[in-house]
Amino acid sequence: MSDHSHPLRAGFCPRYHYAIELMGRRWTGAIIRALLGGRARYNELRSAIPDISDRMLSERLRELEAEEIVVRTVLPESPIRVEYELTERGRALETAVAAIAAWAEEWVPASAVESGGDAVDAAEGRGRADNRRALSRPARPPAAAGSS
Repeated sequence: MSDHSHPLRAGFCPRYHYAIELMGRRWTGAIIRALLGGRARYNELRSAIPDISDRMLSERLRELEAEEIVVRTVLPESPIRVEYELTERGRALETAVAAIAAWAEEWVPASAVESGGDAVDAAEGRGRADNRRALSRPARPPAAAGSS
């Protein structure tokens, strides 16, 4: 077996790292999963995702729009109506989201969900000060020669 046949020996693909950090941000998966059901207004998203704050929903929607995963459409009605929808790039995440949902059903214990995610909150808190600036504005992935 060569050193490059095992992913830990070969190193991580920068594209993979970028994607997993983007998708791993708090609430991003929930927003994408909600939008897999189709176009939605802000308040519909807010209602569909329990416990998300207005500030966090707005921030994540802006990030997903910048990544061309979500498109924001302003309808010139009175009052103005804003809708969010997954782009082709965003809809391509459906298989990954479904796989994570299936994994969660099989492997995440009910006690983790009943605790309100306290274990996840604590784990995310570690290193948060160091990571907050780096994760607030994702950098474009470096151009990679060859495949990921």
